Amino acid sequence: MRLFWPALLVLATSCGLTDEGTQPVVSGPFGSRPIVTIPKGKPGRTPQITVLSTGSGRRTVPGDVVLADVDIRRWKGNQPYLSTYDGNQPTTVVFDGRQVSETWRQSLIGRPAGSRIMLVSPAAEALGPNVPLTGVSPHDTLVLVFDILGGYPPDARLVGRTLPVVPADLRPADPPRVLIDGSGRQVVAGSKVVIQYVAASWPSREVVDSSYRRGGPSAFTLEAGAVPAAWVGALAGQRVGSRIAVPSPGERPKLYVIDILDTITSA
Repeated sequence: MRLFWPALLVLATSCGLTDEGTQPVVSGPFGSRPIVTIPKGKPGRTPQITVLSTGSGRRTVPGDVVLADVDIRRWKGNQPYLSTYDGNQPTTVVFDGRQVSETWRQSLIGRPAGSRIMLVSPAAEALGPNVPLTGVSPHDTLVLVFDILGGYPPDARLVGRTLPVVPADLRPADPPRVLIDGSGRQVVAGSKVVIQYVAASWPSREVVDSSYRRGGPSAFTLEAGAVPAAWVGALAGQRVGSRIAVPSPGERPKLYVIDILDTITSA
């Protein structure tokens, strides 16, 4: 998709002003779908970024893979446009030098993990990578609320460990197997997990999917329907820093090896 670059970007640390006076009001805790109230006035004509809350985690840096939940709605009528909270998979933005809209770069880079950021902007300048401009005019104003889960190097891995490899003796009918014990926070069902993984088909054992090939870590909500069913029982109760072999039987069985890099529980 083509991305447009703004001529001017306004940064507000609390409540940037629109042409008619006030910004949208956002409520709800970090990690939960935000409740957005749109003011009666008209929006401003230039993109504005507001820091709604500041997290305490590592700051994102250029070159990171940034994982964030994002809720996007139209200013007019406060109509929902897109939300990662619906699909239980945060967006993945790879800042590797390829073109990403400047509004997203300003919103996401240099922010501590755990921060909530609001972007109010014309649609042409507001939409990030892989977000289609459908059903709205480029001049329509959109309101985006980001919950920044974290920034990670594309090759992030368990400290001091080699890349994950599917064990030669692993079969689809086997139970999950702990290959490396972690010592970090415990993963609970319903939380978000940040992982690197490889997936091999059965019986060829050929690697058919890999987060490393996709560009870096991914985040998922650990619940049925959001991840393969075998992942929920295999990862719940494990700790950050663990490596788990997860056979996934079924019509098209797969063999996964998953490194747990982080876990985020909603407030």
